[in-house]
Amino acid sequence: MLSVVSVEKALSLLEENFYAQVKTEAVPTENALSRVLGEDIISDENIPPFDRTTVDGFAVRAADTYGAGENSPAMLDITGEILMGERAQTGISRGECMKISTGGMLPEGSDAAVMTEHTDDGFDGICLCMKSVSPFENVTKKGDDVKQGEKVLEKGRVLSSSRIGVLCALGVKQVQCAKKPLVGIISTGDEIIDFRNKPAAGQIRDINSVLLAALMKENGCEVISYGIIKDRKEELEDIFLQAMSECDTVLLSGGSSKGARDMTAEIISEKGELLFHGLAMKPGKPTILGKCGEKAVFGLPGHPSAAYYVALRLVVPFIKMLTGNKEENICHRYPLGTDIPSNHGREEVVSVRITDGKVYPVFGKSGLVSLLSESDGYIIIDRNREGVFLGEETEVYFTK
Repeated sequence: MLSVVSVEKALSLLEENFYAQVKTEAVPTENALSRVLGEDIISDENIPPFDRTTVDGFAVRAADTYGAGENSPAMLDITGEILMGERAQTGISRGECMKISTGGMLPEGSDAAVMTEHTDDGFDGICLCMKSVSPFENVTKKGDDVKQGEKVLEKGRVLSSSRIGVLCALGVKQVQCAKKPLVGIISTGDEIIDFRNKPAAGQIRDINSVLLAALMKENGCEVISYGIIKDRKEELEDIFLQAMSECDTVLLSGGSSKGARDMTAEIISEKGELLFHGLAMKPGKPTILGKCGEKAVFGLPGHPSAAYYVALRLVVPFIKMLTGNKEENICHRYPLGTDIPSNHGREEVVSVRITDGKVYPVFGKSGLVSLLSESDGYIIIDRNREGVFLGEETEVYFTK
């Protein structure tokens, strides 16, 4: 019998055994998309760096417009025009205004802007303001967006396109990012062949190594694929030792269930320490976690969907730990459109689709790849429950 641990226990073993000091490197801002921030981003300047208008019109002293209306406009002397990207050569005094465009820098003495639509400047240097404005109306003040010394982005956040834009607005040329973990992937089994080849009788295409590599890359890793290793202990042992020496962590797919050819647990035990062999999760029971030196090694099930979901539940959180990634999984709550029974005593991951705003399971036998292609995401049924029921709200974790 396998020595089975819960998913919660497996995650705690990862935290207890593999404390990681996040390693960082300088990355040019334009190349930092999807990287994990390795430092807090503190602004060393005010954004915007000056008071500027948000409309086309005239820069004014708000007090000069009080009481203005269409029947009694305020009459202001036009003393000049503020060109975009330039500072006004002079300020304005009482009873004066200056023409200005959206984004223009307010001249000294002004504290508001009147929109062009509420003015008439066809009177030989006189502007008629037909609407009063309050102080700083139609104006973005210096530091309104970001103040000098303010924390703008937090260490551990993933740099999306919008966050790259924030870095550019602050003039950040390069940023410290967590180094990408290097993940080694080994696929095992006499029956496994390259996915590009047509299987003969009894053969199976290698799905797992490519699937797992894609998942690791999605989560900010570099990947080395060590190919398909036959069920020969010496050969697997050699490749395993090479991968452990070259990579930050290693994933072995297949060879983790009890049987005559189960060598993964034996090799891990001989070269390091077996932390557990058996996970109270469906699918994914024959999962292995080992420790070799200071590095983690995962033995994942051979079924593609089982390997995929175990990687989501254990490997991805481990990668986040290595990179200091603080982003939460994307999930939303939806009502169930039907009952979904479950076996009490082990966590169950169920592929689901969303139809008309309700959650429905994607039915299929364990391990079928169609479960992954037809689903929108998955739900987790707690190991202490015997199912979830029609109308009950549940969290859906999205995979697309």
